[in-house]
Amino acid sequence: MEFNQYQEEARKSAIYPNKGNNFIYPTLGLAGEAGEVAEKIKKIIRDSDGIVSEEKKSGIGQRTGRCFMVYFQFGRGAGTEIRRCRKGEYRKIEIAPGERQGPWQRR
Repeated sequence: MEFNQYQEEARKSAIYPNKGNNFIYPTLGLAGEAGEVAEKIKKIIRDSDGIVSEEKKSGIGQRTGRCFMVYFQFGRGAGTEIRRCRKGEYRKIEIAPGERQGPWQRR
């Protein structure tokens, strides 16, 4: 499945105010989902000495997938196709690490 097709499919399952024109709600959702991933990893370090069981991997994978889905909602709400964002990141990856300064470093 192509990124833009996935973005459209993910949009069908989203339920939030002003869906498709609201990037604030999915931004908060993405922060929350990323926090869930971080919590799972923190608990692995605390409770399992950093040893990741298959069950824990599965849980992290599910939450990471959820981050991905919410990220696509953010892109839709911000009025961009994820495909365009991905192309910009590919350009950064192709550049040597010491040379990664340029217009894409906008903050």
